Amino acid sequence: MLTVIEKNGTSSRLLTLLSLLQARRDWPGAALADRLGVTSRTVRRDVDRLRELGYPVRAVKGPDGGYRLDAGAQLPPLLFDDDQAVALAVALQLAAASGVDVGEAAARALTTVRQVLPARLRHRVDAVRVTPVRTGPTTDVDPAVLVALTAAIRAREVLRFDHTPASGAAPEPFVPPRRVEPHHLVTRGGRWYLVGWDLDRGDWRTFRADRITPRTPTGPRFTLREVPGGDPAAFLSATARGSTDGTGRWPCTGVVELGLPAARVAPFAHDGVVEDLGPQRCRLTLGSWSWVGIAAAVARYDTEVLAVGPPALAEAFGTLAGRFAAAARTAPPT
Repeated sequence: MLTVIEKNGTSSRLLTLLSLLQARRDWPGAALADRLGVTSRTVRRDVDRLRELGYPVRAVKGPDGGYRLDAGAQLPPLLFDDDQAVALAVALQLAAASGVDVGEAAARALTTVRQVLPARLRHRVDAVRVTPVRTGPTTDVDPAVLVALTAAIRAREVLRFDHTPASGAAPEPFVPPRRVEPHHLVTRGGRWYLVGWDLDRGDWRTFRADRITPRTPTGPRFTLREVPGGDPAAFLSATARGSTDGTGRWPCTGVVELGLPAARVAPFAHDGVVEDLGPQRCRLTLGSWSWVGIAAAVARYDTEVLAVGPPALAEAFGTLAGRFAAAARTAPPT
């Protein structure tokens, strides 16, 4: 059951008491009374009300006495203030775009939440219309897989799993499971990735979560290593660029000068660096997986280009020019 309560009177105080109990393991009774601005007797009555609602609040023995919110055997009624209820409804709308296979469940949960919302909040929720726009390919991940990965990360236990190859073929039966020290679960471009230390290969690896089938039981506990660069998200981005040292540098980086003002080039340079050389000229430093990739990215600006360096970039422009010329010669007549 979900209950939205007004920010006044006894109900509001009950919500504040619940929030305090959730934020800290043990609360002395006197401290709770001071925070709520009531007497210790009122705190005891409010605690009894929470117990009646199903919240397992336990009295803690000690010089001052106190209270602790324990985990219960069943889900008690959930109490939210106005802002929390609206935030929950909006979050459920966004869940469909998370890359996790919970879209249908999120839609049903949103319907349930909306039905119990007071009229003063329902129109606020209905005013929010989220249309998920996924950039690039997306895949749904079984929530059970994410739970298993997260549990291994928190317990710092070696994860054993089968990994489906990129071709989509099922792993062969005789292939041993991967053994990885899982460190972080990162989302990028609509996909979930596991970042971890591959014990068999002795190096850092990233694995798409939708291709992972965890095995049980997990392996032994491990001592946490530091991800190269210290930032798992940056490491994942660097790996996507072909960098293996965690620096995020592209394998190929070239410099060109373009016959366009910097203001026209900058909006389309992505992570490139644009330098202003005058009213109608700029310098662009750009990275890619290959030199031809840089040349192709520069060609879209439709202007004269000077290949500053390195020499491999000039050769790539020649390669690309040859391919384009061949394409023009073989084009069917209009």
